[in-house]
Amino acid sequence: MLAAQIMAVSIFLVMFVLIVMDKIERQWVTLGCGVLTLILVFGVGLHSMTAITETLNVKGIFTMEFWHISGQGEESGSGINWATIIFIAGMMIMVEGMAKAGFFRWLCMRLAKLVNYKPIPLFIAFMVMSAILSMFIDSITVILFLAAVTVELARLLKFDPVPMILSEVFCANLGGSATMCGDPPNIIIGTSMGYSFFDFLKNTGAIAGISLIVIIFYFYFVYRKELLKNEDEKIDPSTLPNPKEAITDKKYFIMSCIIFGCAVALLITHSMTGLTVAFIGTFIAILTLICFCRHIPELLKKVDYKTLLFFIGLFMVVGGLEQTGILEKIAGFIGDVSGGDVKLMVAIILWISAIASAFVDNIPFAATMIPVVKSLAATTGVHPDILAWTLSMGTDIGGSATPIGASANVVGTSVAAKNGHPIGWGKYCKTAAPATIIVVMISMIFIFVRYC
Repeated sequence: MLAAQIMAVSIFLVMFVLIVMDKIERQWVTLGCGVLTLILVFGVGLHSMTAITETLNVKGIFTMEFWHISGQGEESGSGINWATIIFIAGMMIMVEGMAKAGFFRWLCMRLAKLVNYKPIPLFIAFMVMSAILSMFIDSITVILFLAAVTVELARLLKFDPVPMILSEVFCANLGGSATMCGDPPNIIIGTSMGYSFFDFLKNTGAIAGISLIVIIFYFYFVYRKELLKNEDEKIDPSTLPNPKEAITDKKYFIMSCIIFGCAVALLITHSMTGLTVAFIGTFIAILTLICFCRHIPELLKKVDYKTLLFFIGLFMVVGGLEQTGILEKIAGFIGDVSGGDVKLMVAIILWISAIASAFVDNIPFAATMIPVVKSLAATTGVHPDILAWTLSMGTDIGGSATPIGASANVVGTSVAAKNGHPIGWGKYCKTAAPATIIVVMISMIFIFVRYC
């Protein structure tokens, strides 16, 4: 067992280092390390075919419980979390359909027109929209369109787009923390621990809502002078784009809005209907492909298969740590350090999650910590919900602190740089790092007051 544990930890550390170095595409890193886990850890170290089948977890897909459950929520075992992968794939297809219809561009332009293209109202409106959209749609997609439209509006209205892009990125990560489908770590936590859309909304959603109000004021006071520099310049309304021009096809636009509405309704009610996120993701994908039948090859081609492969490899590597008992040892260590004190335990998990997620991908960190949280709850008697919401806020918000902490950050800074507005580490961290600390502090106080 010791040899297997050493190999599992070594493979995991190599995977993390290679992901941080970013020299090899991350999906090949996790898949390669996943295969090594199956061969070296389970085959050579444990001599266990059962460990391999449990980690691959393919059998579970063909059970009724995978698609529909009669209890309070679905709960994934160890190994590859296929429910997470299928759900993300389904939502990717839906989002591509919405983008094809011009939904995101129309929404941005429409909102800009409603606030009469005034910099300060536009700044606040785009922050709120970024947070709300990210509750239901992947933050990468949200920022991709928001940043592009922000640059276009900045060119027309003659203001610096960097403050808006940085605030949009932060609010996208914050909004993603509010729901189960808003951020990949939440999807993993939700499917692994049997939480519903409403469970997240009532807990992390409450923290995100309070934090959003504070953060809007924070960014307003930080960037107010920059946004008001050219406020007196007169803008000719005829030179500004008409929101209707963003809609590429009215029929597809209406259909994409209906599909999005269906997805939201199914997610909100899934704890009542018993439909799992795997079923919802599959249903929404099929519905989108039927409605956009003429563009099926184009939609399928745009799906981010690299991210899906990344998840599969990641879950295999984490499965190696779980099967060899390493994660139980980590949980025991945290339990010993905290001495069973719930508040100290929450503080340790929250700040370690936030700091780690600022520099390494929060998805593998969340996937690694879930079994730790489960084991910690079982051995100390602390309710697992408290630790789950702590982990969720730490991983979701910590990534906002640096340009590489979350995918949305990378996308936002890349769009800005591509349009002649480079954002270095200093410029990014100057405002984002203090904002991250503020939200982590709010999260800790909220969890202490409400749960401890």
